[in-house]
Amino acid sequence: MIKEFKEFIMRGNVLDLAVGVVIGSAFTAIVTQIVNGLITPLVSLVFVLTTGEKSADDALGALVFNVKGVAFNIDDVISALITFLITAFVLFLIVKAVNKMKKKPQPEEEEEEAAGPTTDDLLEQIRDLLAAQNAAKTTGVLKENMEDIKK
Repeated sequence: MIKEFKEFIMRGNVLDLAVGVVIGSAFTAIVTQIVNGLITPLVSLVFVLTTGEKSADDALGALVFNVKGVAFNIDDVISALITFLITAFVLFLIVKAVNKMKKKPQPEEEEEEAAGPTTDDLLEQIRDLLAAQNAAKTTGVLKENMEDIKK
């Protein structure tokens, strides 16, 4: 059972998935910090400048509303949405590049195949050599028989 589990874990797809999850998590953390540290302050600045409020909290008050004491933070939703869109777009670009590399033929393999004869070519050469060999034997046997008859 342990051997089967080890084989399962060591298969390429599972390892690729594990690496993808780890890298995706790390990348999402980076994007979250970029959104929280750069994009959200820029959005706050735009709100401050357009609303004429003195602070970002006052300007972003429009993005937070209360219903019977329950606060709905639209700014957090917008931040999460921006994080998701950036992460998804970058992962899309990575997958697109990997798929393009998989479809691209390897030039080294093509050169090796082009340099040497194909299997069909080799088989045709062998056939021709065997036919020539048989013809030579047959011709040689006929000559010997004709010489024996003449004697």
